[in-house]
Amino acid sequence: MADIRTIHPDKYNKALALALKNISEFTAPEWSAFVKSSTHKVRPIVEPDFWYKRSASILRQIYIRGTVGVQRLRTRYGGRKDRGVKPAEFRRSGGKIIRSILQQAEKAGFLEKSKEKKAGRKLTEKGRSFLEEVAK
Repeated sequence: MADIRTIHPDKYNKALALALKNISEFTAPEWSAFVKSSTHKVRPIVEPDFWYKRSASILRQIYIRGTVGVQRLRTRYGGRKDRGVKPAEFRRSGGKIIRSILQQAEKAGFLEKSKEKKAGRKLTEKGRSFLEEVAK
């Protein structure tokens, strides 16, 4: 069995995104074509499979890091904001896209809210087995 950590992230995320397309709970909302993913971005997302690729990336991050919340993922997907003459600064990503993906993953049964001291969401057994199945 191939471990998810040993597979190149780009290769694994593409395979996971293809697998997520076949799951009915993962669908891109109609508003996703009109919003930017962060304040540091200039334009909205034009990539047709962005929703599935970001879902795959988020699920992989949760597999690797354990319990993860929206704020930690916002920091993970943030970037440098070009402020013109002023020095560039780091800006966190928007939370709506991340939150919606996490809710869809909860509906699919892949995630659950953590009941431990560390707040956030963690993988269920179904989610863990699905991610490891894609790694094969």
